[in-house]
Amino acid sequence: MSTVATDTAVVVIDDVHAGYLPGVNILNGCSLTASQGELVGIIGPNGAGKSTLLKAIFGQVNVRSGKILLEGEDITGLKANKLVGRGVGFIPQNNNVFPSLTIEENLQMGLYQRPKAYQERLEFVTGIFAELGKRLKQRAGSLSGGERQMVAMSRALMMDPKVLLLDEPSAGLSPVRQDEAFIRVSEINRAGVTCIMVEQNARRCLQICDRGYVLDQGRDAYTGTGRELLNDPKVTELYLGTLGQD
Repeated sequence: MSTVATDTAVVVIDDVHAGYLPGVNILNGCSLTASQGELVGIIGPNGAGKSTLLKAIFGQVNVRSGKILLEGEDITGLKANKLVGRGVGFIPQNNNVFPSLTIEENLQMGLYQRPKAYQERLEFVTGIFAELGKRLKQRAGSLSGGERQMVAMSRALMMDPKVLLLDEPSAGLSPVRQDEAFIRVSEINRAGVTCIMVEQNARRCLQICDRGYVLDQGRDAYTGTGRELLNDPKVTELYLGTLGQD
């Protein structure tokens, strides 16, 4: 029986079991809710199923039981192209830009389903990422890791998503660039986009998120506001001591 609230939810993950190989589950009864306008952070040890959860939402992992809902509609198992059309954006950790294309061409690829809205959406994303607007003709392959992350975020935003899934946006970045990545995620969220972010830098993630989930062995072990989890002695002892620091 579901205990997940659905009244103002954009995304509901209800008792999901999922995995890549037959008979081997990575998610073992995971549940999560992201309400309209929320920034939800997902932390946990390596192998806990954090990235698998995002991929399950985005139709890249076989969901064996449970449901994934988008604004009350069952999207369990839908393919990525269908999900993008329904308003789900996904920014993977690696290989998240087309390096041989310019920044402008990358952004156009993000809007291939709605090309007529390009100018309107370009104004929106360059309002958040102003520096990209000045460098549209530059090839993405010549950009730094932090700059590529900005292009990836911008491309996902071109489709005006209802929810944006971010897989470790600070991974591989210098400390200064990590701070910039978290600031950008906060700006995207303040612009009205519901965000679900997996992040290894647990403390920084909990500092900016409205609510957090701690995943362990494919289940949501703890949940609460970011501040509650930061101040929870058990969470601190079990997770924050071994996960990313400021």
